[in-house]
Amino acid sequence: MREIPAAVRAKALDIGASAWLDDLPALIEGCARDWGLRLGDPFPDATEAYVVSTTRLDGTPAVLKLLIPRPASAAAHEIEFLHLAAGRGCSRLLEHDATRGALLLERLGPAMADLNLPQPERLVLLAALATAVRRISFPFTQSASFPAADFPPGVFPTAVFPTAVFPTAVDRAERFIRYIGAKWNELGEPCSEAAMKQALAAAESRRRAWDPGRAGLAHGDIHQWNALRTTTGSFKLVDPDGLVAEPECDLGVLMREDPVELLAGDPWDRCRRLADRSGTDAQAIWEWGLADRVATGLTLTVAGVQPVAAQMLAAADAIARSS
Repeated sequence: MREIPAAVRAKALDIGASAWLDDLPALIEGCARDWGLRLGDPFPDATEAYVVSTTRLDGTPAVLKLLIPRPASAAAHEIEFLHLAAGRGCSRLLEHDATRGALLLERLGPAMADLNLPQPERLVLLAALATAVRRISFPFTQSASFPAADFPPGVFPTAVFPTAVFPTAVDRAERFIRYIGAKWNELGEPCSEAAMKQALAAAESRRRAWDPGRAGLAHGDIHQWNALRTTTGSFKLVDPDGLVAEPECDLGVLMREDPVELLAGDPWDRCRRLADRSGTDAQAIWEWGLADRVATGLTLTVAGVQPVAAQMLAAADAIARSS
């Protein structure tokens, strides 16, 4: 096995998954044997999983992804999301084993980040991918937490969530609240207290604003590194978190990305453009961006992904000062 990327190792150790690191060689060998794979080189920029290029016995190029185990069912959520997408706007799922946190995926081309596209063009393409995700249909099942009677007539008459229950925007907001407060202290306050508190307030605002009637499938991590070019020149998404959320949740991710470009002008301009293009609420996009920017900046700080981690937190500081 080739060297584990430093960010993957750091993330695994941070969440207490050292046993997974120890077992990883055997895990890779088992998947390669069971799925008939010839292993290539690992992806050096991975952060949440060990990812390696492979070739199947019939010569089909593919990618083996082994997720760092987490308390939540991250592998199951990603598998179900990609199953529902069925290759539309997202990489095709070829094989999977949720127990091992293993996915075999179609191999795509270079990431959008490597193509030197102008930032405004990237933003348009990524916003379009977010819209495509919203159009993925999925089966519903009744939820005791949100009975159909709680919905406006005609919105969800008999059902609420997919058969394999995804986390919701409420879960995401609560996770941000827990993580930001704890990790900000643990890392020695790498951004200002004002930025940290602004992010917490924004996450709480989105938690309270939860409206199941507007909920649909969301990718959860749409950005230029997760959009890969296909052989036809279009783009497909990889690495979905998989959740049920309002459309502004995915668009908020685009507010956290490209932090240097964001501060080159008025950050609200990007937010308004996203809202106008998608017909969504600018304030909700802004709030998701505030929370996600700090949470991701802290996560990338743990993983040692610089300079982008420091840039995200610097953007959070600048926005907090101007508020």
